[in-house]
Amino acid sequence: MHHALIVARMAPESAPDIAELFAASDSSELPHLVGVTRRKLFQFGDVYLHLIESERPPGPEIAKVTGHAAFKDISDRLTAFISPYDPQTWRGPKDAMAQEFYCWERDTTA
Repeated sequence: MHHALIVARMAPESAPDIAELFAASDSSELPHLVGVTRRKLFQFGDVYLHLIESERPPGPEIAKVTGHAAFKDISDRLTAFISPYDPQTWRGPKDAMAQEFYCWERDTTA
């Protein structure tokens, strides 16, 4: 299982609108193209956190579909609610992905 965490800014009252956009997108072919198996969206004040679990590393798979009509559509619609966390460094989706620096898993063999 692979994970990616996307960090951005969101309009504080927009969680229902964002969820609705993703519900529509997740019923399309787009998640299957990227290999997404689970998506979770979180809000902390104006911080948007988007956790993706996928069959393949999501960064390169997302890069492959940035020109796809469904990806462009949801990206365009999300701009009404979501903006880059750091507009000075954002050029594309990969610039919004947090870097994992620690992981712990419970030992399930005991």
